[in-house]
Amino acid sequence: MLETILKLNFCTLSFYDSYVIAVINEGEHIDHEINQKLINIMDEHYETPYVYITHRIHSYSVDPHVYPKTTTAKNLTGFAVVSDDYVSKNNAKIERLFFGKPFEIFSELDDAITWAKNLIEKGS
Repeated sequence: MLETILKLNFCTLSFYDSYVIAVINEGEHIDHEINQKLINIMDEHYETPYVYITHRIHSYSVDPHVYPKTTTAKNLTGFAVVSDDYVSKNNAKIERLFFGKPFEIFSELDDAITWAKNLIEKGS
């Protein structure tokens, strides 16, 4: 069940009980500064395990070097990328190499949500 929506200048975050769905704005570049803002928001919001789902509707770039820091976020259990774009999926395969927790790539948002819920349930 949707808890809250937070609109930032670079993305929209939809918070659910055990996962968050991020939609990053067109043309953004996720660097260390933006990544730290996201980590801070997640650390404040989630006191229990959660999964971060990025729904890549828009084209944007990610510095893969942010992932080792992202892995250290409090209560972050896994990371999912949702996209039907070939290039975005290939980029996510590279990003996955830098992430030290479960990281999956999906074409459908519902599949990512199901995976997230199962991942949280297994960890309980």
